[in-house]
Amino acid sequence: MMHPDTKIEFISDEIGYGVVAEKFIPKGTITWVQDELDQIFSPQQYENLNTVSKQMMDKYSFRNSKGNFILCWDLSKYVNHSFNANCLSTAYDFEIAVRDIFPGEQLTDDYGYLNVTEPFEAKDEGTDRKIVYPDDLLKYHPEWDEKIEMAFASLKSVQQPLLPLVSMAVQEKIEHIQKGKQKIDSILTLFYSGDS
Repeated sequence: MMHPDTKIEFISDEIGYGVVAEKFIPKGTITWVQDELDQIFSPQQYENLNTVSKQMMDKYSFRNSKGNFILCWDLSKYVNHSFNANCLSTAYDFEIAVRDIFPGEQLTDDYGYLNVTEPFEAKDEGTDRKIVYPDDLLKYHPEWDEKIEMAFASLKSVQQPLLPLVSMAVQEKIEHIQKGKQKIDSILTLFYSGDS
């Protein structure tokens, strides 16, 4: 489920639609949680889909560390890629704002950690990276882990309307992380090697 203070908005002819903040969303806010309404398709279920359905899955789903395809039920499937993403996924089935997000600004992910199957050229944002590769998670996880860790420091001090959707087991882990009793699991745990 996407953060409630967001909406779908047309961005441009090149990009299409995206998810935009309606209110200020501070760094450390959980911006998306995988919930029980999201659909999970095994690789076999994906292979059994017709061509049109596969095309929709390729466009709107992502793969988790088990190789399953996750198709979000709400507007979260419209979150666009950015090499300067303001949200990053965590090892805990939720995403977090890694910097402040202002009203009217798009919420973005880096598709490099979504286990894409083929490289694709993304919109040029003036960064060194121009192409998203299937192994980006192996290369960039230290940088993403650092951003996530910094965002986690604010997690308990900002409003969290999506926290009730986070499992109690994960909430306990968050508590232990906040108290320094446990380290944050690396985003690298999201990598699907294809061997699972």
